[in-house]
Amino acid sequence: MKKQIIIALTFSISAFSFAQKKELKTAEKAIKAKSYAEAKTALKQAESLISQMDDKLKDQYYYLSAEALYAGGVGSINDIDAANKNLNNVKSGYAAEIKELKNSMVNGILTKGNKFYEDKDYSTASKYFEKAYRLRKKDTVFLYYAAATSVNVQEYDRALSLYEELKQLGYTGIEKQYFAIEKESGQEVVLDKSTRDIYVKSGSHIKPGERLTESKKPEIVKNVALIYVSQGDNDKALAAMKDARAESPNDINLILSEANVHYKMGNKESFRDLLQEATKMDPTNPELQYNLGVISAESNQPEEAKAYYNKAIELDPSYVNAFINLSALVLAKEEPIIKEMNGLGTSKADDKRYDELREQRQNLYKEAVPYLSKALELDSKNLSAAKTLMNIYSILGETDKYKTMKAKVESIEGN
Repeated sequence: MKKQIIIALTFSISAFSFAQKKELKTAEKAIKAKSYAEAKTALKQAESLISQMDDKLKDQYYYLSAEALYAGGVGSINDIDAANKNLNNVKSGYAAEIKELKNSMVNGILTKGNKFYEDKDYSTASKYFEKAYRLRKKDTVFLYYAAATSVNVQEYDRALSLYEELKQLGYTGIEKQYFAIEKESGQEVVLDKSTRDIYVKSGSHIKPGERLTESKKPEIVKNVALIYVSQGDNDKALAAMKDARAESPNDINLILSEANVHYKMGNKESFRDLLQEATKMDPTNPELQYNLGVISAESNQPEEAKAYYNKAIELDPSYVNAFINLSALVLAKEEPIIKEMNGLGTSKADDKRYDELREQRQNLYKEAVPYLSKALELDSKNLSAAKTLMNIYSILGETDKYKTMKAKVESIEGN
């Protein structure tokens, strides 16, 4: 009797083993035929037998499940997630197959991610780039792409989380870049090392070289700081900038980024100090001079502002806004004059004073005209300059110039 029971159990175990292998073989055959739905059905039937499988069959089940879910690239991003989890459950064997499948999955994800990016669907593109990184964590650049694209659609919480992860990983984005000069065009081209070496050897390219790309860490820290600013967390923003400046004290872009943080916070003195620091590092930058002029004007220091605007024009004679702001400095002196004129009485002394003030006001207009005229010469569509000139000519009684400028304003507004 005992002997019969033993035989029955042995038969039962063999039946289970046969069923497991049958379903897995069916799934494997279906995958080779690209019949992924059929493969999923067979694997679903085998799923109930997992607890009876030995380690070798379990590895086969998980690997085949990953293949079926990926479906040759047709699977959704959630299917890819599930496929990756299955691959992680494979304990031994399939090393080469898993590597090949993961590479295929990454390439497929990147192709889709790039398509979403080209279509300006940055939110979806970001998720695909992140998924590529999760599958192949040695390629941290994909995590960087995920963070950068999420900034484009102002998904700041997500971007912040990804940037913080990059910081913890010590990501810099610095890469060795190989290049050579193409003989035919004379242009420098960046290539992978082996291709460059082949081209140089063949004689189609000359002057091979290599260099390190710039670090992306300053950009990452800057974006983290600006996200904190947008969230109203200014203390964290400044702390992030401080860390970045400590690492790259001579990076003018970081100085300007910190200056912008202070400006957004309303810390105009700190903004001004940092701009002056940047100006010492880049004294030929007209934009820095211009921005110092703006801050000086806002701080009620017109003469200092004028000097900065003139310096910006000296460095860039076509700096339209500097001319506009110089005219604004001149016209700002009009307000107290008008106020005094309006407060005068009707006595002879008041009449005399009124005439003096009127002349001062007209002189201001005449002083502003060259700046506005130059701005309009540089930018013929500048409506602000045209309107201001039109009003000035009207007040000065220069009828012909007024009519000409009125026609100019109407032309700009009509386009």
